[in-house]
Amino acid sequence: MSKREIQVSCPVPSSFRVQQVAGMFDVPLGEKCTERFSVQLPGREEDWDVGLIVGPSGSGKSTVARECFGDVLAGAADWQADKAVVDCFGELPMRQVVELFTAVGFSSPPSWVKPYQVLSTGQRFRCDLARALGRSFEARVPSCENKESSSLATHNSKHAPILAFDEFTSVVDRTVAKACSMAIAKGIRRGNIPCRFVAVTCHYDVAEWLEADWVLDMATGRLERRRLRRPSIQLEIYRCQLAAWQLFARHHYLSGKLARSARCYLALWNGEPVTFCATLPIIAQKNHRRFTRIVTLPDFQGMGIGMRVVAAVAELHRQAGLRINVTSSHPALIRHCKYSPQWKTVSVRKAGARRRQSARFQDYRSAIGRAVVSFEFVGESNE
Repeated sequence: MSKREIQVSCPVPSSFRVQQVAGMFDVPLGEKCTERFSVQLPGREEDWDVGLIVGPSGSGKSTVARECFGDVLAGAADWQADKAVVDCFGELPMRQVVELFTAVGFSSPPSWVKPYQVLSTGQRFRCDLARALGRSFEARVPSCENKESSSLATHNSKHAPILAFDEFTSVVDRTVAKACSMAIAKGIRRGNIPCRFVAVTCHYDVAEWLEADWVLDMATGRLERRRLRRPSIQLEIYRCQLAAWQLFARHHYLSGKLARSARCYLALWNGEPVTFCATLPIIAQKNHRRFTRIVTLPDFQGMGIGMRVVAAVAELHRQAGLRINVTSSHPALIRHCKYSPQWKTVSVRKAGARRRQSARFQDYRSAIGRAVVSFEFVGESNE
């Protein structure tokens, strides 16, 4: 831990109105306006993953962040108006761009192909954050050089590079702020984002969702070395009608059409719809179904809600004596199922495979032509 004495100053212009303000409000005028801050911060050589500098506007948090993390301080980025956001990551491989989007809770492929300017405020913030986190690849620690290039995974430690982000969640509503805070904290601690992260914000409500290892409160000047406990997310899941799909359809990467025979389920958090999923029978396999749609609304992405709902619905099927599969090309879903004891891998299909389409099922949408992995739900282990 190190103590930092910071002094910043700026010249005071001499004008008639400046003199009026000084006279009316007894403001002392010198050649310069000077402010001093004395703060303690964990050293870069110490072992931590997530930090938070928080305080009201004008408390000096951005000043302290610039002085302490100026070389790694990021914020809103400039985006080209004629390019999709997925094209604005330089030479970064596509797989890593997708994982960055996923790591910040920006998991809607239909939005990846749009220009930054047409996205919602929450989506823009997530894009800014993903692009800033992309810097971590330029400063990878030596121990990570031999990692598989298609993955962001690395071991975060006192040697990992640091990224600080100013005005963190300042422009988004508080639901998005919580979701994004949780997503980035999970990504860093699981090793999917190869850096340590410092959030700089005026919003205190993100502290428990970030589960920060240390918090510097500029309102008091105090540094607290503790990790807050993240609030639990209580979900309600209901069997629903096909009409509920209309709220989610435009956020799914496949067609908005959904078979009338689908079993549909809706998850609510605090009374708000957050996730929709549906299952269909697998052709020619008795008592065997598959997930055909899984969508979490953008504001709630990155919190792990989607896969919790999928597991709960899959358990309902299993208890009814049905087998249930999920097939996907999405890196986050594949990673989750690969390491979860509730799922077992049943097939890995590379792109380019072709199969004759049955005339009987012309509207059947399969994974033919896409690289996908299929998992079967097995439930919790009894061992």
